[in-house]
Amino acid sequence: MKSSVKSRKFVNKFFKYFGVLVFFTTFSVAKAGNEPAHEAGAEHHAKANDKFKPGEMIFDHIKDGHDWHLWDYNGHPVSISLPVIIYSESKGVECFSSSHFEHGHASHLGYKLVDKKIVAEDGHKFYDLSITKNVASMLLGVLLLLIAVLYSAARYKKNSGKLYGVQSFLEPVILFIRDDLAKPSIGEKRYARFMPFLLTVFFFILINNLMGLIPMFPGGANVTGNIAVTMVLALLVFIITTFSTNGGYWKHIFLPPVPIPMYIIIVPIEILGVFLKPLVLMIRLFANITAGHIIILGFFSLIFIFGEMSKPLGYGVTVLSVAFNLAMNCLELLVAFLQAYVFTLLAAMYFGQAKVEHHHEEAHH
Repeated sequence: MKSSVKSRKFVNKFFKYFGVLVFFTTFSVAKAGNEPAHEAGAEHHAKANDKFKPGEMIFDHIKDGHDWHLWDYNGHPVSISLPVIIYSESKGVECFSSSHFEHGHASHLGYKLVDKKIVAEDGHKFYDLSITKNVASMLLGVLLLLIAVLYSAARYKKNSGKLYGVQSFLEPVILFIRDDLAKPSIGEKRYARFMPFLLTVFFFILINNLMGLIPMFPGGANVTGNIAVTMVLALLVFIITTFSTNGGYWKHIFLPPVPIPMYIIIVPIEILGVFLKPLVLMIRLFANITAGHIIILGFFSLIFIFGEMSKPLGYGVTVLSVAFNLAMNCLELLVAFLQAYVFTLLAAMYFGQAKVEHHHEEAHH
């Protein structure tokens, strides 16, 4: 199939999914703007005479949780209770539903929720292995990704390479990562061994970014805005880079082609750079995604802040807030693709730099 046809199908699919996302976002924000002032999507809802606290609402959203909020019914949150799995040397493995905590208002089996974290009432040491909201969202994202990829692979073989449905979206992206990202950054001879990891990281980040933009179930989780998730991704890049090196890579770090007196300055900087590269990967993805959520929720909070001052003013601000949120979601949709691309590109560049060829060393001399 010609590249122009594939590109046109890719663009059509992109805008179709984009339209669905914008519809759900606008519907959710507009609906929330007509409700009484409360912590939208949060576990704890303020009473009618309580002052709205935007900071608590925002940080309640970006934090992880032990239940998945669905909607509100008669002023009470309706949510999916997730399993709590706790291991301690004294009690062994304990499993129960997070509904026993009653959204943080009760304790169960000697445990209680404090600021969305499980703590032991008697202070004993334990390990929290619970399926939290972010974990459930990751598992759902991986499941959707597996279904899309396996279905596309089966249809691709059946139709002798012809593209249909989700295949027309996946193939141009995969070819782009291979031809415009992996080959130039890693090299023609070595890129193939890193392609499975690069494709996995790209689609994992992308699908979690997109699901985080959907303001209702099964979206709304702040997976890639969780520092633990980005730390694991960056750690994997660091391990693969370290075990893909050769003698030329370490020679450029410990014996750089500079005058020997400069080693006092250059060598510590080079060693520090080895650890700073994955650190930058971790912080960049975490900060960009978290900042996007905070900005969107900040505009959303203006509805209730001005609504408490004056109802007519609140109605006017609601219109502006919905418009700003729609614009920010459009920008965040771009950021979702961009951050997945940047993370994958930098990982490929680090893999390419891990093996220094001899002619590169001679060029430096």
